Amino acid sequence: MSIRVGVIMDPIAGINPKKDSTLAMMLAAQRRGWSLLYIELKDLFLDQGEAFATLTEVTVRDDLENWATLGQSHVAPLAELDVILMRKDPPVDREFLLATHILEQAERRGVLVVNRPQSLRDCNEKLFATEFPHLCPPVLVSRDMDRLKAFHQRHRDVVFKPVDGMGGRSVFRVREGDGNLGVILETLTQDGNHQIMAQRYLPEIVDGDKRILMIDGEPVPYALARIPAAGENRGNLAAGGAGVARPLTERDRYICAEVGPVLREKGLLFVGMDVIGDYLTEINVTSPTCIRELDKAHGLDIAGDLMEAIAAKLKVRA
Repeated sequence: MSIRVGVIMDPIAGINPKKDSTLAMMLAAQRRGWSLLYIELKDLFLDQGEAFATLTEVTVRDDLENWATLGQSHVAPLAELDVILMRKDPPVDREFLLATHILEQAERRGVLVVNRPQSLRDCNEKLFATEFPHLCPPVLVSRDMDRLKAFHQRHRDVVFKPVDGMGGRSVFRVREGDGNLGVILETLTQDGNHQIMAQRYLPEIVDGDKRILMIDGEPVPYALARIPAAGENRGNLAAGGAGVARPLTERDRYICAEVGPVLREKGLLFVGMDVIGDYLTEINVTSPTCIRELDKAHGLDIAGDLMEAIAAKLKVRA
């Protein structure tokens, strides 16, 4: 019997098929003869404590013009699925968090949810990295203006960013003597009402913000170094950065070895870690990307490797 895979994502009609990692996963599952069911957040619901969704059959193609065809829809318990890929992009807002509670009910009925719903709630992508302080640059999370200003005075060149942002949005680099420090902190903390992150600026960013993909705690052997565009401090591809694939360094592998066992313990099967120079800066658990870029650069099949890991998990459960 075919493995039934539910894929929760943003509207499939609006993706960029050239770069979309979720599409890569769907193609890899389909190549194995697995059945694909498309789901948006609005399709999820609970009825008497059981998780349901409107499931839509979908066929995908590696075609930049015509990448998906939707078929028939029906309402069914999520427990009828074998696997659910939770690939909804941030922000991790109210609807995202409620969806993880619904998915947890499916998980309790034996569905493999990638990544584990509780860990999606627990592991803020900025804060999770701070659980490994020996791997991180100097970092502070606070909403206290005096404390944040003192951190800036101590390190002189600092990046301030929201703890719930994505794609490099609202990330500010503040050098020594910058007269905008006060207004930047007021804006980011919303006048001291929201926690933000302060991180010592890492000049190694000019060589790229490396995305390292992890499958069940083990690294893909190449990272995608996202090089900032001219005049930019952010390497994010969404902010205009250029991606260059590079082999992992010895330091990269050390970071992976330190973090990997914790990822496995938390049921985080597919994760994207961000490394600048020798430092871990973020651990992305919601919908990590860069599969397509690394596959193209080195002839990899990262999504296929992920499906192999999923199949192994399902075999153990059978």
